[in-house]
Amino acid sequence: MKKILFFFAFTAFFYSGKAQTNMSCCMPSATEKFALFASEKEFVMSHEDPLPFTYNSAKGLDVHFKTADGADAHGWEVKAGKTTPYYLFVIHEWWGLNDYIKQESEQLSNDLGINVIALDLYDNKVAANRDEASKYVQSVKTERATAIIKGAYDYAGSNAKVFTIGWCFGGGWSLQAAIEGGSQAVGCVMYYGQPEKNISRLKTLNCDVLGIFGNKDQWINPQVADEFKTNMESAGKKLTLYQYDANHGFANPSNPDHDEAATKDAYSKVLAFVKERMK
Repeated sequence: MKKILFFFAFTAFFYSGKAQTNMSCCMPSATEKFALFASEKEFVMSHEDPLPFTYNSAKGLDVHFKTADGADAHGWEVKAGKTTPYYLFVIHEWWGLNDYIKQESEQLSNDLGINVIALDLYDNKVAANRDEASKYVQSVKTERATAIIKGAYDYAGSNAKVFTIGWCFGGGWSLQAAIEGGSQAVGCVMYYGQPEKNISRLKTLNCDVLGIFGNKDQWINPQVADEFKTNMESAGKKLTLYQYDANHGFANPSNPDHDEAATKDAYSKVLAFVKERMK
């Protein structure tokens, strides 16, 4: 009888431990946690559909590059007027790589004198409305997005010094892109994106971070920003944090209800942050 009881006790312990192990190894990443917001009706409805817009670029071009998973990746590149090793990887908000992002990318290239590559983490899909955006953001696979980011580093070349920037969905991926860049990453800007919580992963970050958040944001709220600050301090990394009295998406290029004053001020801080680190 004792042997039987021991068998059942051991079996329960074994499967309990196995379940806990599986749960811990299958916990969603920071960017996957953000994607879960897209299943919430309130979050989806908080995003106004982007206003129709067509951008005619002076010098931007579509580019394609190979990724380690054997597929092609797509981006949109603006070359600086003068030769420079500095690049800025722009990562789109949840609408995808639309003409608003292209306009913002070219503006950043002109204002900073930097090469810009706007990465397409949706693989040539652009959302026309919030229902499509909700579907696309939830369909992004971490492995594929990471492969695109690494492919962009290969495309830029081993001598490239890379900054990253993104909004909303792209804000979280901006931080991940900087982490993936290793010693090539020289600065990260993230607008109201889901921060990385894994301190061990944050310790591998090679650059400073500029975080821009809205105090009225119900999802990437002040508590999230405070926790990010604490985690960055624990990891021994520098975070410069600016918080505005604004809602989620206040600076998104395609947001018809954005906060113009906060957007302008935040943009000036982005330019200063990047220029200070371009030597």
